[in-house]
Amino acid sequence: MKNAILDAIENRRTTNKYDSSRDIDDAQINELVRLATRAPTAFHLQNWRFIAVKTPQAKARLRGLAFDQPKVTEAAVTFIVVGQLASHLLMAERLASSVAAGFMPTEVVTGWEGAGKALYFEQPQRQRDEAVRTATFGAGQLMFAAQAQGLGSSPMIGFDAAGVASEFGLASDEVPVVLVTVGYAAEGNWPQKPRRSVTELLSVV
Repeated sequence: MKNAILDAIENRRTTNKYDSSRDIDDAQINELVRLATRAPTAFHLQNWRFIAVKTPQAKARLRGLAFDQPKVTEAAVTFIVVGQLASHLLMAERLASSVAAGFMPTEVVTGWEGAGKALYFEQPQRQRDEAVRTATFGAGQLMFAAQAQGLGSSPMIGFDAAGVASEFGLASDEVPVVLVTVGYAAEGNWPQKPRRSVTELLSVV
């Protein structure tokens, strides 16, 4: 029996050349983000945001901040995946729906708030580390969601983070972690590059 998840993992490859004549609609963009946010986050903080850069004008602005890489404007959409600095003050709000659903006791929320405060309060490096982890989980799942829908994708770290934060109105507690281009692949992309062997990478203790 074919497994769609395993198929997406096995066959995903980085797409650098896109068919700029093919677009994706807002409903498909919404679905990609909905699937991306099924990824886990610490304390269920969901401390991420996705900016879908789709219009020609916005793409041009972003391309200027991404070392003029053509795929920013050739892809149907480029997502700015944003992480929010972790804070225990957000937990009650973010967990309220789980409490309302009846499976999370309120005392668990209180306990998590205490643990979160111990981890993050007045700990800027930990706050930022969590923002980066969260956005990375979301970006990875976004790419697999794109692959499962027959779309190509590419993660991008080559951009001016401060410039992107300013140009696209990020808040002071937000970090632009990675860009992810998504669209229909054109001819001429490389196949999936070979990986290092598991024997090189795995230790079982």
